[in-house]
Amino acid sequence: MKNNNNKDNKDFVQILPVKSDFVFKLIFGDERNTDILREFLKSILDIPEEEYREITVVDPHVKKESAADKYSILDVKVRTKSKQIIHIEIQLKVFDEMKPRVIYGQSKLVTEQMSAGKDYDVIKRAISIVITDENFIDNSPHYHHQFRYRTTDGTEFTNLVEINTLELSKLPENEDIIKKNPELWHWTKFIKSDNSEEVLNMIAERNPQMKKAVGFLKELSVDDETRRMYEAREMARRDNVALMKRARKEGIAEGRQEGRQEGQQEEKISIARSLLKTNLTIDQISQHTGLTPEQIQSLGEIHHIE
Repeated sequence: MKNNNNKDNKDFVQILPVKSDFVFKLIFGDERNTDILREFLKSILDIPEEEYREITVVDPHVKKESAADKYSILDVKVRTKSKQIIHIEIQLKVFDEMKPRVIYGQSKLVTEQMSAGKDYDVIKRAISIVITDENFIDNSPHYHHQFRYRTTDGTEFTNLVEINTLELSKLPENEDIIKKNPELWHWTKFIKSDNSEEVLNMIAERNPQMKKAVGFLKELSVDDETRRMYEAREMARRDNVALMKRARKEGIAEGRQEGRQEGQQEEKISIARSLLKTNLTIDQISQHTGLTPEQIQSLGEIHHIE
């Protein structure tokens, strides 16, 4: 990390937002911060304590081009002592096809463990943590949800797959609710902090790991190279949003002109066809349309043939 030469202005530099996926990965996906990651995971998951004794961050690096050149999806993927998989992602905006996309990603965490000749017993538990800045789970006031395969009376089919949602927009201020899981509340408050020095200082007093997290965030915030990469990524994100809006308009118009706009699926296909003409990746198009990468790939092949 390249330090800012003007250290005297450290307290006057605006703190970077933790809820940016770029900043979140720099903090929780850094191999030097496995103690921070461990305490955050312990606050949200109910896996055995021994699983945290050996946690490994898969692909902890944030490449320069991923922040500046393309608006790629940044996430944190972790393996525990027994090779259980934990996948964490942040989405500032909740889009229409987000739930199917989460299910698709969860399925990949399972199928990726299989290869030719392997039996089903190689499959380890796969856990997804989805953090959103907007309301995600309808008709529920709770900010944390845990989803598994269970019957209505609570009988569990398996715990091999689990999805946790954490909605920053629903973070409560009620003391009684906070007391039910104060550690999770404080970690969520840290992620949501919105650059508030007062909030960060309050969180830093909670425990050594939170103090380290706040200190690391402040170090990142005064680092010239980190701030440059963050600002480049934010610009790419805004450009990506604008591109998606334009593609949606063009896709809908194209579908209507060709008489193929018979429903939502046709609209998604039209939008995907428009986006294939840009430099967006298959995964990015999948994220914003809800189509699977295979469906989008087939569209690309058809477009190429045509």
